[in-house]
Amino acid sequence: MKKYLPLLLLLFMASCQEKPVEKAVRLPYYDTADFTPKWEMPAGQPFHQIRPFSLINQKNQVFTEKDLAGKICVADFFFTFCPGICPRMTSSMGDLQKAFIDDDNILLLSHSVMPDADSAGVLQRYAQEKKVNFKRWKLLTGDKKEIYDLGRKYYFVEEDEGIKKGPEVFLHTENFVLIDKQRHLRGIYNGLDPNSIQDLIRDIKILEKEPVLAVGQQVASH
Repeated sequence: MKKYLPLLLLLFMASCQEKPVEKAVRLPYYDTADFTPKWEMPAGQPFHQIRPFSLINQKNQVFTEKDLAGKICVADFFFTFCPGICPRMTSSMGDLQKAFIDDDNILLLSHSVMPDADSAGVLQRYAQEKKVNFKRWKLLTGDKKEIYDLGRKYYFVEEDEGIKKGPEVFLHTENFVLIDKQRHLRGIYNGLDPNSIQDLIRDIKILEKEPVLAVGQQVASH
């Protein structure tokens, strides 16, 4: 037995050593159209977030920022009769719906950039055609100026680095934007790129695990 004592002692010492604590992986915050990452929330001033709004979903129900409370959201901007990029974007949203179909923390938002044509009834028929799960994925219409203002000034969905455009300039982009439970911007992704969608799925799971960051508290980068 004595000849095994040194080995047992080494094993005991190894087991008693404190294991290094891994830093929690976090996503950066964004508050500008060029999506420069921010690793801390500024103290003493409000941080950029999606403003209050009022739109209509595919079931002709009023949908506001209050419906985002406690939800991690992915937003895009499309129109139902688009022959170009929109079908592929809708397919990517469908992949996200499938990945998080049983996860009530997640909400998908598709805003119509042609709301005069995309009434609630049109959106509902489109939803049925594309097998949209109403609980997980909202198709939104409403006032065009409000939708374009949200897309350009708050979601920064066009990444135009501050170039001002009015509602008369068509909004058309393949970008998906990730929003946390406080309506802060946390990522932008190419809705046409399967690899980017996989990155988005990964980042959604990261957001689900991270604690809420207090104002002025630094984010640990990874």
